[in-house]
Amino acid sequence: MRGEPSCPRCAGRVRAPGLFSDTWQCDRHGAVHPMQPVLPPSVEALGVAVARSQVPVWLPWPLPVGWLYTGIAHVGDDVSGARATAVACSGPAPLGGFGELVLVAEELGVGLGARYAGLSGPDPGDSVGLYKPADAKLLAAGRPTPMFHVPDAPADRAVFVGEARGLWLWAVAWPEQSALVMYDELVLTDLREAGAELDLLPCGALSPRLLG
Repeated sequence: MRGEPSCPRCAGRVRAPGLFSDTWQCDRHGAVHPMQPVLPPSVEALGVAVARSQVPVWLPWPLPVGWLYTGIAHVGDDVSGARATAVACSGPAPLGGFGELVLVAEELGVGLGARYAGLSGPDPGDSVGLYKPADAKLLAAGRPTPMFHVPDAPADRAVFVGEARGLWLWAVAWPEQSALVMYDELVLTDLREAGAELDLLPCGALSPRLLG
């Protein structure tokens, strides 16, 4: 799947560095890291993206029963490497029907997680607080990781955000009820450390959530 880089915050067109700017530029958001075309789900394409990433590539591992890996997106160029990653997986929702989950790791200010969360700003704002209890907890690379519910997200999804390895970690679930997977001892692996286990990853059809 080929295409042009876009803005990670609004999906708009971006201009490459040139004579008047040494950064990628979005008419709406100014200087941004470019979002590359979404890669369809395959072990080979995932391996290439993982090898180039400067940030974690989070995936529940093992996947919940019946769930499949359904695509990856990343933000960055050949110079910077990936500064944000979004990994999608899909499968049976806890209360029946079909569920989807997108996990985003990103540096401060990139804005990819907020885009999938349906938020206007680049970061979660007041949703994360040092003095309030976590709404959910998961294991990220073996470390207990508090996750905070984002109340201002659209009603069709549930959004949680936390911090892992010094970067934002977003979990966006569709439909909202699919967020129950967040309370089921979810264990995330950074696929940069997975090695040969990647060859065992079951792949499904490309998730349209990554294109939104």
